[in-house]
Amino acid sequence: MDILNALVALANFVLIPATAYGAQLALGALGVTLIYGILRFSNFAHGDTMAFATMVTILVTWLLQDRGVSFGPLPTALLALPFGILATALLLLATDRAVYRFYRRRKAAPVILLIVSLGVMFVMNGVVRFIIGPNDQRFADGARFIIRARDFRDATGLSEGLSLKTTQCLTVGVAVIVVAALFWFLNKTRTGKSMRAFSDNEDLALLSGIDPERVVRVTWIIVAALTTIAGVLYGLDKSFKPLIYFHLLLPVFAAAIVGGLGNPVGAIAGGFVIAFSEVTITYAWKKVLTYLAPEGFGPSGLAQLLSTDYKFAVSFAILVIVLLFRPTGLFRGKVL
Repeated sequence: MDILNALVALANFVLIPATAYGAQLALGALGVTLIYGILRFSNFAHGDTMAFATMVTILVTWLLQDRGVSFGPLPTALLALPFGILATALLLLATDRAVYRFYRRRKAAPVILLIVSLGVMFVMNGVVRFIIGPNDQRFADGARFIIRARDFRDATGLSEGLSLKTTQCLTVGVAVIVVAALFWFLNKTRTGKSMRAFSDNEDLALLSGIDPERVVRVTWIIVAALTTIAGVLYGLDKSFKPLIYFHLLLPVFAAAIVGGLGNPVGAIAGGFVIAFSEVTITYAWKKVLTYLAPEGFGPSGLAQLLSTDYKFAVSFAILVIVLLFRPTGLFRGKVL
């Protein structure tokens, strides 16, 4: 019975949260890796793009809620998601035309584009904070739990309860659908194949008649969809605060680099590696070890390797280790 309680506690506080968080990071990292693989620069404005996309979705969600529109047990934000994607796509296309295209046409070094993206990041951050404010904004509605801890305890007779949030299942389900659609698009459609060819060899792609500006536009639109979905799912699962998305840039980039920058499969794998590492290292293992240890031999302290305040330090440490010993990542992406 104690083993079952330990497994339930492990699932409740480590496995389920890390899986949902990993799906969110994977979607964010896919956007980073597409930009790096096709447009050939590291977009430091990615986190604040997620914040902008989520902000638009929140504003539309509030409007729908105010007019009595709901999505039943599912969050109303899902109905507002297309508006967030559209607004973010327009923003990214306008930013590319006004800023990035100037440097791209002059064959500027990737580090120049990186610095430019830093400026874009600060502008986006200021716009989001000006419009929606710097504080937490909650916009989740519908059914909060699929499984409640009390109901689980009553049904199983265990002393440890298992809770499963609607947003956690929604995150994993949506992530699977989005990733499957993205890989189908990249591998089966003519546009997707053009994007892959442009990423592999730009000069050869141009000789083959591929329109580079069309590839760039499609890339930004796909990135807009990925960032909006990732940002909204993260906000629904936790909460929305502009500064959180600024901090989220580190684990998202770490996920892309750990998996292999420029490799979509690596971005997905890297997202789950970072998520499980952060959650595992910052979790207080006292409860699980107390169930597993003989009576009287349980830990007296929290048995926590790092405080949750240092969660992003785990991402940074993993990022440094990968850059030092395997700069191409787990799936041999492009070297920074």
